Amino acid sequence: MKLKVISLFIFIFFTSAFSSGEAKTYTSSGQKFNVEKIFEGDDVIWGFDFLKDGSQILFSERNGKLKLVDIKSKKVTEILGVPKVFTDSQGGLLDVYLDSKTQFVYLTYSEPTPKGATTSLFRGKLSTDNKKIIGERFFQAQAFANGGIHYGSRVVIDQNGFIFLSVGERNVRDRAQDLNTHQGKILRLNSDGTIPKDNPFVANKVALGEIWSLGHRNPQGLIIDSKGQLLNAEFGPRGGDEVNLVIKGANYGWPVVTYGSEYYGPSIGTKSKEGMIQPLYYWVPSISPSGLMEYTANVFPNFKGNLFLATLSGMHLHRIVTGSERQILQEEKLLLDLEERFRQVKLGPEGFIYLSTDSGKLLRLVPAP
Repeated sequence: MKLKVISLFIFIFFTSAFSSGEAKTYTSSGQKFNVEKIFEGDDVIWGFDFLKDGSQILFSERNGKLKLVDIKSKKVTEILGVPKVFTDSQGGLLDVYLDSKTQFVYLTYSEPTPKGATTSLFRGKLSTDNKKIIGERFFQAQAFANGGIHYGSRVVIDQNGFIFLSVGERNVRDRAQDLNTHQGKILRLNSDGTIPKDNPFVANKVALGEIWSLGHRNPQGLIIDSKGQLLNAEFGPRGGDEVNLVIKGANYGWPVVTYGSEYYGPSIGTKSKEGMIQPLYYWVPSISPSGLMEYTANVFPNFKGNLFLATLSGMHLHRIVTGSERQILQEEKLLLDLEERFRQVKLGPEGFIYLSTDSGKLLRLVPAP
């Protein structure tokens, strides 16, 4: 896969202001769409997913609350039974993933322990009245550290039922290269929480068997694409944000290889090294990609096959048009005028594009009349 440096941005045209409450109309690739607000709270909406019938959204607030909103009526219910979370800085209740086959709800969160906080995975099911989640901690990463940053953490399940969990390096850089810790790794688990026998490091006596790939910094985007491939998006430091095609046993370089630099100026490591994988795309300066999505529906036909990134410091929805080998053909910054830090982006069951923000909003893009 050839490395692509992102440099060209194509901007959209828009009318009216979101804050005014008027209908907004945007145009992108010949398609017109509006932005609708589903919910507005006062805390970071870190993750969300859709209940089976698609009429309700289950979402996390970073302060530790799990809520359910009815898309049509806008009625909101707080869900009881969530695990205790460590809410310092970037920590808290994080990703939400609903397995459509089993109806298990997976929650990632920063868990307080005597050894420091770590990234953990909770699994449960909603009660029949959708007011409580009943479950327990499913997995605890060996990624203990003080402080409250770089937890990862997204969770996805592939077509074979394997669970993938991204874990940040907790700002302890060298541990991203250490196979004896989960820090800076993407992990792969069986559906019962055990280690798959074909994981790449199970025969390595000093490695943790859950590790699927290493050399990651703070991966907050994770998807299985339409080809069944695992893609991740992660933050660089000052520049060097990445999207990667995640391959079994591969090393993505952090902190040895990066296109980013220290926040105070100096470069970090080198830009390439034999045996370490180059990103599909990288950004200098940073856009801070948190959520990642591939558009596969038909509501917006000109978006089909495009990748979308929810960006934080970039404060926009980033659209990438790719070729058959995932090479960049075009890119576009959407929704800049909203001035939001976008945390997650997901495809809704009806083909609309849904977004969450750090200001506490759930939004969706719908076709304009």
